[in-house]
Parts: sequence; structure tokens; C-alpha cells
Amino acid sequence: MMSNDFKRIPYGISDFKQVRQENKYLVDKSMFFERMEQAGHFLFLVRPRRFGKSLFLNMLEAYYDINEKDNFQELFKGMYVADHPTEYHNSFQVLHLDFSRVGSDVDRLRENFDLYMEVRCDSFAKAYARFYPDTFADELKQIKRGEQKLNFISDAAHAAGYPLYLIVDEYDNFTNNVLNVKGQKAYHDLTHGTAFYCDVFKIFKPMFHRIIMLGVSPITLDDLTSGYNIALNMTIDSRFNQMLGFSEDEVRQMIRYYKDAGAIKPEVTEDSIIDDIKPWYDNYCFAEDSFGTEPSMFNSDMVCYYLSTLIDTGKRPKEMIDPNTMTDYGKLKRLIKIDKTEGKRTEIIHNIAEKGFIKAHIVSHFPAERMMEFGNFVSLLYYYGMLTIGGVVGERLKLIIPNNNVRLQYYQYLLDEYSTIHSVDISGLEDNFDQAALDGNWQPLLSFICKAYHDTTAVRQLIEGERNLQGFMNAYLTLTNYYLVAPEMEFSHGYCDFFLLPNYTVYPMVAHSYILELKYLKTDATDAEAAQQWTDAVVQIKTYAADAKLQSMLHGTQLHLIVVQIKGYDLVKMEEIR
Repeated sequence: MMSNDFKRIPYGISDFKQVRQENKYLVDKSMFFERMEQAGHFLFLVRPRRFGKSLFLNMLEAYYDINEKDNFQELFKGMYVADHPTEYHNSFQVLHLDFSRVGSDVDRLRENFDLYMEVRCDSFAKAYARFYPDTFADELKQIKRGEQKLNFISDAAHAAGYPLYLIVDEYDNFTNNVLNVKGQKAYHDLTHGTAFYCDVFKIFKPMFHRIIMLGVSPITLDDLTSGYNIALNMTIDSRFNQMLGFSEDEVRQMIRYYKDAGAIKPEVTEDSIIDDIKPWYDNYCFAEDSFGTEPSMFNSDMVCYYLSTLIDTGKRPKEMIDPNTMTDYGKLKRLIKIDKTEGKRTEIIHNIAEKGFIKAHIVSHFPAERMMEFGNFVSLLYYYGMLTIGGVVGERLKLIIPNNNVRLQYYQYLLDEYSTIHSVDISGLEDNFDQAALDGNWQPLLSFICKAYHDTTAVRQLIEGERNLQGFMNAYLTLTNYYLVAPEMEFSHGYCDFFLLPNYTVYPMVAHSYILELKYLKTDATDAEAAQQWTDAVVQIKTYAADAKLQSMLHGTQLHLIVVQIKGYDLVKMEEIR
């Protein structure tokens, strides 16, 4: 029987004090405070959206804020730092800025930014009034410019001997909006020379004893600081690989807590939850030295979304992707189309979507004007969480699509691109998927996709090749939730092109699963070559079907072995192998 006396999951909550006072579940990351102090006075970290950055910074503020000194034990009871406090805990006056609150109106940025800085500085004066003369807050209010208010605070604090700590969340938020909406020139005007935003950053370093800035890309900081000299970049430092996000052990501890509290049904096992979420939320690695030596990281926000739904409804979410994350997709599209060199970036996206990886170096910093160069653009995809470290190939990293959540965003981009070439009516696809999943009638589905491939490719006259075919097929197969589409799944004797794994936990009515082997022929291939290719494909697919790993994943469904052969952009042959 479920008890209501358990810690709630702080999904969507970034207020650390609220989390602690309301006794919500918290994954302890306070052991990283000591590492941060040792790393340097000016720190910088990039992580994808929805990785717990804001909650972490809010916790950091509570830890270093001198106003919270008397509340230290209450706020941090049971956490690592309660027993291992560092030298500087609760010894700073903290100015906490969140640049996502500046506003998105790119035509009023200076006004909005200055207004935000005024409000934050006035709040600072109110919070620390007891440390200063009675006239401090009133004098500050008389100053109307945010930059001048900062200078006033700095002078007063230094005169009184109080060290200042600056926390900046989403430091690059509105500058990235300018870049995406207005383009390179407007962005350059904002971040270079005597621009107001540039001037503010110049005064930060001498004003504050310690600074930490978090964002989603390194571009703005590089442009503002003439080559990234303001801070230590923690982003690709293995010491901080696990600082944000959840490891599998941390996720399992959460699951056990709620299982023990009766908040999760007994029949829903710990392993079944891990098996369900791992393909969707896991597999992030942020430092080369951490690959293979440390656990991969889950997207923390996605885990909280899943578990909150499971606890509140008794069922896992029907949609494994939190709808709030889809805003990231819109930003990706705008980024790709930012200037006249769109074709190069589109080619990179196609390449990643079709192969599942790309080999490149991660570039630690680069200016916006060079953002679209190959290495920089690929690095940007890594910083946005669209790629992650999946191995080392020679001197380069193998950067892979981390999980299904991200993979679907790539495939959505491909579908959007295909639809601009040739309009395809997908209204009947749901019926086709129903027939394939429920009745085993797969011909209408694959015939539809092959015709769409023919129509699109024939119009474009491009890219005849197996990888293009695989990318196209993948994009369309992911339009259903009946299956978890596993491209290039490894079995004992090779890699099958597609395994349509039944999503049995959500759709137990799915009765049929599929292995698809795609074979591509160049337009000048002979009949003999086609026949030999078909013979080889039949042998391959039968070998895959006999694999014990595959058999264990069928969950009672009937397995169909389908070989599809395409020449150029024309369907040659499509049969079920028995």
C-alpha cells in the first residue's frame, strides 16, 4: 500500500531552499563544491538544457551566501558538505543573475538588460543591508544604470572588506536569441567593442572574488573575453563530468526509494524502469578522459519527468519525450539556417542522422563568426547535447547521437527537409502502422515509405546511396510509438539495418516485430549483381534472426524478416524471408 509520506520529485523546481524546506527528493551534488574551489576563482561550464543547471546554482548560492550561515545545517543536513564543509562556505555576499529573464525582445535588449540589472542590484542591497550603512540601499536606488549600480556595490563591499560571489545562469541566453533571430551583425554589435554587454563583462572580473557562469554554448564568452581568458572551462574537465545529470546508480537509488515507499507498484521492477528509460535519456559523456572509466549520465530533467508521471498516474508517460524539450528542436533549425552556408550544415546533420556518429575534435572555444566551420559546428552540436562522446578513433573523438530523445530530433529535421522537396501525405501512415504492428500486414507500410523515397529522391536527383536510404527509412519508421527503432543493432554476426523492437510496456497489443535488411544498388548495377546481393541478404537476415539476444527481445511477438532491395530510387524487390 502506498504511503503519502514520501519525498516528492522536484520536477521543474530550481529553488534549492524550497526543495529542502518542502523535503523533496534531492540528488546530492555538493561534493563538487570542494573541487570547484580548488579549480579556480573564475569558472565556466556548458551543459545542455534541462540538466539541472539552475537548481545546482541555486544550491551553490545557499552554500556560499553569508546570510544563510545560521541555516547551514538545516539546509544541508544529510548532504556531503554537511560533514565536509569547505573553507569558504557562507562567507560571501552573492549576486545571482539569470540572463534568461532579460527578455526576448531583441529590439529592446539594452533597455531590458539594464532594467534587469537595476532590479537585481536593488535586491542585493536589500538582502545585505545589515552589512552596510543605513543609507546604502537608498543611495543605490538613486542610481539608474545597472552598470553604475554594480560599481557602487563593488566599491562599498571592497571598502567594508566583504568578498563578492557572482553567479550567472544562462549567461548566453539572450545573445544566442539575437544570433538566431537577427543574425551575425546584430550579435557582433552586441558583444564586441564598446557594446553595453561587452562593457559589463569587462568589469565583472575585478569586481568579484569568485565567479561561476553556466550556459549552453561557449560562443558568447569567447567573443566577450578575447579568447576565453576569463575563466577555467570545466565543460570538458573529467573532474566535473558527473556534476550535472544523474548516473545510473543515482537513478537506481531514486527508484529504490520510491519502491520502498510504495509509490511505485510492486510489479514495476527497478530493472524494468532502467530498461525503459536508458535508451531515451542516458548515454551522455562530457569529457574524453571519462569515457569508459566513469558511468554515462542521464538527462536529470527527463528522469524526473518519467518518475513523476509514474508515481502520479501509476503508468509510465505515454510520450517518452517531455514536450518542453521540443523547443530545442526549433533552435536547432534556426541555427542551421543562420546564414548562406546552410548547405554545409545540412549535410553534417544528414550525415549524423544517417550514420549515427561523426568523427571530430571538440573545440573548446570559438567566436560566433567561425561557428559554422565544420569542427566548430560539430562541437556546438556536442555542447547542445545533440552529440556526445562515444569513443576515440585515432586522434579524433567518435561523437554519437546519445539517445532516442535526441535521435528523434534529427529524424524530425530529415522529415522536414524531405517535405520541402516533395510533399508527402502521411495521414494514412497510422493505419499502415496499425496493420503492421497488430495484424502482421507489413506491405502497405513499406510500400508507402518506398514510394515516398522514390518521389523525394527522384525530384532531388541526389544522393543515391545506401546511407541516404537508411536515413529516409529511419525517419519514417520513427513516426510510430509502437516500436523502438534500433538502426544498426549489433548481433553476433554483424549489424542488421533495422530492428523494430516492440514497445511492449506501453503497447502490449503489438503482436509483430520486424528485422529489415535494406539493400541498395547503383543505377548501373547488373541483374547478376542484384541476384547475388539478394542471396547474401537472405543469408544475413536469417543469421540475425537466430541470435539469442534478438530472441530475448521479442516479448512473444511474431518476428518477420523483410528484405528490401532498391536500385537508384526505384523499388526492385521486397519480400518476407521464411
